[in-house]
Amino acid sequence: MTRSERAAILLARLPKIYPAAHCELNFSTPLELLVATILSAQCTDVQVNKVTPALFAAFPTAAAYASATQEQVENLVKTTGFFRNKAKNIRVAARDIVEKYDGEVPRTLGELVTLAGVGRKTANVVLGNAFGLDEGIVVDTHVTRLSHRLKLTHKKDAEKIESDLVKLIPRQYWTIFSHWLIWHGRRRCTARSPQCELCELADFCPSARKFLSLIAPQTPQAVSSR
Repeated sequence: MTRSERAAILLARLPKIYPAAHCELNFSTPLELLVATILSAQCTDVQVNKVTPALFAAFPTAAAYASATQEQVENLVKTTGFFRNKAKNIRVAARDIVEKYDGEVPRTLGELVTLAGVGRKTANVVLGNAFGLDEGIVVDTHVTRLSHRLKLTHKKDAEKIESDLVKLIPRQYWTIFSHWLIWHGRRRCTARSPQCELCELADFCPSARKFLSLIAPQTPQAVSSR
């Protein structure tokens, strides 16, 4: 089976398996999603969502972040890990948003990646989920893992993985496709214990046979041959 054929099966099945798939970071504005995504680096969405209500209430605008002290932001994001650097990036990004973009989060990839703490992945998250713009496919740890297990790519670098994926997936699905893979990665195809025996994609997944053989019960013949 070719990569294109596997991609076509994924596009047919994943919408039925995860019809409610969406960004699991809580937000109501592009700025809130930008900040939440910066905080999500090396941190779970669950933990970020515990932090952001108080953070968003304290700093409702880019100008509010820009005028905040480092300590004020740090105190509200400590539990997300690497909090000093994240607080600094949020404040610097907010300052640039105020000074260069009239206080509004920019709507292009080129502008977004100039902001502190914002790489291609974060920019794609914001563009796809806050603005409804399919400019790329978000490649996080889940998307990377599943793309490898499903043999959609052999690349290791996130941008090269994205380059392979956008050739297989029609543009109108770029944003939701990452959510489908992320949901599957969190709920079924986990890093340490993939549930291949229950997986809705196991019949065509190139990696499923390997994992199933590892968990298959030993036969009497296999035991007696030892």
